Amino acid sequence: MKKSAVFLATAILLGFALTAGAESVRVGVIAEITGDMPAVGASCRNAAEMAVKEINAAGGLKVGGKQLKVELFVEDNGGKADQSAAAAQKLITQEEVVAIIGPNASRYAIPASEIAEGNQTVFITPWSTNPKTTLDAVTGKPKRYAFRSCYIDPFQGKVLARFAIETMKAKKAAVLYDVASDYNKGIAEVFKADYEKLGGKVVAFETYTTNDKDFSAQFTKIKAAAPDVVFLPNYYSEVPLQVQQAHRLGIKAPFLGSDSWGSSELLKLGGAELEGYYFSSHYAADNAAPAAVKFISGYTKVYGNAPDDVAALTWDAFGLLFTAVGNAGRTDREAVRSALAKLPGYAGVTGDMKFQDGSGDPIKSAVMLQVKGGKFVYVTNAKP
Repeated sequence: MKKSAVFLATAILLGFALTAGAESVRVGVIAEITGDMPAVGASCRNAAEMAVKEINAAGGLKVGGKQLKVELFVEDNGGKADQSAAAAQKLITQEEVVAIIGPNASRYAIPASEIAEGNQTVFITPWSTNPKTTLDAVTGKPKRYAFRSCYIDPFQGKVLARFAIETMKAKKAAVLYDVASDYNKGIAEVFKADYEKLGGKVVAFETYTTNDKDFSAQFTKIKAAAPDVVFLPNYYSEVPLQVQQAHRLGIKAPFLGSDSWGSSELLKLGGAELEGYYFSSHYAADNAAPAAVKFISGYTKVYGNAPDDVAALTWDAFGLLFTAVGNAGRTDREAVRSALAKLPGYAGVTGDMKFQDGSGDPIKSAVMLQVKGGKFVYVTNAKP
């Protein structure tokens, strides 16, 4: 027998042995626990631990007539792309997880999803909205193993452009974004294209690079362009400093943000500087559907604060995975992938999701929130 045939036979037998003798469902999480956005990582880890604790307290996950406990393996990517890829490789080859949830930021989710795809392992990102996360880099076609529980930037960009034109009555817009980050760059470009299609004019399209702290040159140009709104599709850890510098330079135009604003840390870092500004998000805790109220109450009781969108999306990612494993009736990766791919819809705490055949991107609504009185306040829904 040829070596390749021996290897294939061994792999099949090993996979069967692991499935047949499975005593638990092993799930990996990659989160930004340290690095540039620790609040995101904390929310992801908290929701993951809560989801696993709840399912295990109920006796475990029902798989093929058995109740199996869920084992959670959490890896910190340190806010780095290479560590995200390494964490994915470790979870797959050493921990032998059925699936990986996270990372959240697109610049970390994309390299991790490549590793998962290459190793034929289910990958679900809660918060990465960049289309590249679920698309093959060479063919541009959907990856087979990559999914997400959030909407994607082409939809979000359109929502924001329409809101700027119709609600904010902004005829001229300026944009400042991180050119080195897939997420920031991608949504900035989508917003610009959709905003101009709707009749608006982008009068300044300025860039910076990750970890920059001085934005005075960019905001000087933006001020001279006299926009009606300034779009900042940047992370919660960066936006407060940017807005503060803009205000010091005398910029009076309101600011508009994307879902990357959604951490409560934004309020702590930005304070009154952000009062009245709007941003898009995945759900509103103050306007939650009945299905979400239980989650919000439980999370708040355990962690002392209401869950942000990352926590809610992580919870939904686990809900998608648990449903798929239950439907598969087995714990091998291919069976779980097939079950997840065939899932027509899911009622999550961030809203109802519908999946199109062959795509890991759900069709779902967005919400617009406003910073008001030191809180995130629901404004309106935006449907696909």
